[in-house]
This record gives sequence, C-alpha cells and structure tokens, in this order.
Amino acid sequence: MKRRKLSKEFKIKAVELSNVQGNTKEIAMELSISSDLIYRWRRELELHPDLAFSDNGVKQLTEDQKELEQLRKQLKDVTMERDILKKAVSIFSKSDRKY
Repeated sequence: MKRRKLSKEFKIKAVELSNVQGNTKEIAMELSISSDLIYRWRRELELHPDLAFSDNGVKQLTEDQKELEQLRKQLKDVTMERDILKKAVSIFSKSDRKY
C-alpha cells in the first residue's frame, strides 16, 4: 500500500475538528485515517507547535535541545576521562608502595 502524504494544513484541521467535536474516532473514519494519527498529531502540536509537521518528516531540534545534546556528550567524555585518571592514579600509587 502506498503511503499518503498529508499536508500540514490537513493535519491541523483534523486536530482542530477533533478538539471541537470531541469524537476523534468518528472524525478519523470520515477523513479515512487512523484515530491514532490524530492523537499523535495533537501531541506533536502541543509539544512543538512551531516545529510540528515539518515537510521533511524529521523533527528539527530547537537550539536548546541541540545545546543540551552537546553538553551531555561533553559530560560523558569528561566523566570517562576522569575515571581513567582515577584508575591511573590508583595504579601508580600502588606501585610506589611496593618499593
């Protein structure tokens, strides 16, 4: 089955209809789509209204999310380096005691 490409406007109208009329399953049947799609679109609009339904299908990260991802990577690297240094200090301090 070929996947349909639905416009951003269609998705927004479907969410608006389900919010106003309240019967999501009935609206989904009328529009020939799954009710799960409407629920997912509603969630996407609530979480990221300005980024919802991007044309390329990939969610764009906000600047804060990009920065957070970068900081998490840096923290992981620094933590790993610290653990390596702790082990090295431990090894060298043990070797000094033996002499």
